Amino acid sequence: MKVLFIGGTGVISSACASLVLERGIDLYLLNRGQSARPIPSGAKVLHGDIRESGSAHAALAGQRFDAVVDWIVFTPDQLEADLELFRGRTGQYIFISSASAYQTPPAALPVTEATLLDNPYWEYSRNKIACEERLVRACREEKFPMTIVRPSHTYDRALLPFHGGWTMMERMLQGKPVIVHGDGTSLWTLTHNTDFAKGFVPLLGNPRALGNAVHITSDESLSWNQIYEALARAAGVTPKLVHVPSELIAAYDPGWGASLLGDKMHSMVFDNTRIKRLAPGFTCTVPFARGAEEIVAWYRADPARRVVDPAFDALCDRIIAAVQSAYPQ
Repeated sequence: MKVLFIGGTGVISSACASLVLERGIDLYLLNRGQSARPIPSGAKVLHGDIRESGSAHAALAGQRFDAVVDWIVFTPDQLEADLELFRGRTGQYIFISSASAYQTPPAALPVTEATLLDNPYWEYSRNKIACEERLVRACREEKFPMTIVRPSHTYDRALLPFHGGWTMMERMLQGKPVIVHGDGTSLWTLTHNTDFAKGFVPLLGNPRALGNAVHITSDESLSWNQIYEALARAAGVTPKLVHVPSELIAAYDPGWGASLLGDKMHSMVFDNTRIKRLAPGFTCTVPFARGAEEIVAWYRADPARRVVDPAFDALCDRIIAAVQSAYPQ
């Protein structure tokens, strides 16, 4: 099987690329060669810019693929360019959507693929929904061979799951209070990138996946309090959690707030029945307790990775001071 990844060096796609190669699939990567992550050994690189029609056409001249995965489509105009580029060039086109496209907050849990797509809070999610709607129309009207995949919060050893990255961890290590949105009890699903790959790779060239939308997530659900506590435990400290309403965080930082109001403040638990049918044997084997240990070990291995953002650190102090002033202990 011959597969093309557009991108292929991100958090999710790098794990998928490694597993694709491990399983003997012929993998091509179309990218501009500007990623901080290394190209996986064994992949064939096609140098081109997917955002430049002439460059992309030149790089793909004479090529046809059993499956194409574009990891970096975020807007309907980018998707439209892909439709033009890959009509007649692939047996399957996989669009990477997002579980944040599901109804927010969801009317019922667990979320299934039949859950309404509706996120009025986050433009990122609304763009993904628009892309999905265009793909469904292309499938219906011209039999375009599409598959939609909706990752939820997928991480690797270099990706901390909360806003602020290492700055938040450094606050824990220094004994400073850290912000947890809401009351910390909403449930969240974190999926290790190697687990995601085990569900994703069997979709490649899979005729039962054509015309289907599917999410791929862990079956483990943790509260945000538990997520912070797992990382603190891995770092050998006890966290001082300060619970702050998401709306207040949004008032101080609209970008941070959008990712909460449009996604993380609501419990999200997923039914993975469909991916288990499409990828028999799929199961996630990396609990977040182990993932947290990987994350902390990776950051501790190199001081250069432990970057602290003074502006974010100061923002946390201001928000916490405001909360403690309003609700003195």
